[in-house]
Amino acid sequence: MRFVQYSIQSDSRLGMVIENRVVDVQRAAASAGKDMKAFASTIALLEAGEPALAFARGLKSDRDAVPLSSVHLDSPVASRKIVAVGLNYKDHAVEAGLQIPKNPLCFAKFTSSLSGPFDPILLPAEGSEVDFEGELGVIIGRKTRHVAEGDAMGYVAGYVVFNDVSERRWQFEDGQWTRGKSCDTFAPNGPFLVTADEVPDSGSLRLTTLVNGKIMQDSNTNQMIFAIPKLISYFSQSFTLYPGDLIATGTPFGVGFSRTPPLFLKEGDVVEVEIERIGRICNRVHRGY
Repeated sequence: MRFVQYSIQSDSRLGMVIENRVVDVQRAAASAGKDMKAFASTIALLEAGEPALAFARGLKSDRDAVPLSSVHLDSPVASRKIVAVGLNYKDHAVEAGLQIPKNPLCFAKFTSSLSGPFDPILLPAEGSEVDFEGELGVIIGRKTRHVAEGDAMGYVAGYVVFNDVSERRWQFEDGQWTRGKSCDTFAPNGPFLVTADEVPDSGSLRLTTLVNGKIMQDSNTNQMIFAIPKLISYFSQSFTLYPGDLIATGTPFGVGFSRTPPLFLKEGDVVEVEIERIGRICNRVHRGY
């Protein structure tokens, strides 16, 4: 299944994409006499669990469905927590001139950085050094605490394409990464929440990032140092993961700051991140604030 959050006249709706059309899941639930609260958003759906997912699984495109191209897609999940992973590809650690970590390197991005799959990336200031990082995003499906690696994939709801946009000057000057990683619009993702059953092996997916049509990153999730089960288990020993929480699993070789000369995003640039089986996001860079 492929779920979206989409906007109609500032009203955010939960949709399911079927044959390039969007079915309003809450409207369908109301017509079937279901509790509409369970279908108000992606997080509500995940929190409602298997009965709600089973209902959605049985939906078909109907006369009220609208073309996917006619709606504005928001971030598919209004995640309450973004847990990001640094230096999770060996070649990226090498290009950054940093040691390969012995354990997952965890940092947070504020959820106010979330934006839709085709929304603009806003440059925060004149002279900013804004970079791209194409990543696979993992969406948690149920409450996760003290989970073993062998059980971890059972807690995954699905996946999104994610761009961990980064203001490098602030990231490196601050000595910690929160400010440089959390600017508004610095977490574009989507285009859908693709459920785990649609992705048989998330540990072997091609990931590419393009800037103005030129490939900057071309790798595979099988190059991660710490695979998804390890990440979920490791984090869950320290803090609880809740339905809708997002884990950004790290970026491969090819980011802009490590190039000679460095390649930072400028107004008018177009950044595309694509992951097989998950989809593609595309964001134009604007001068923001």
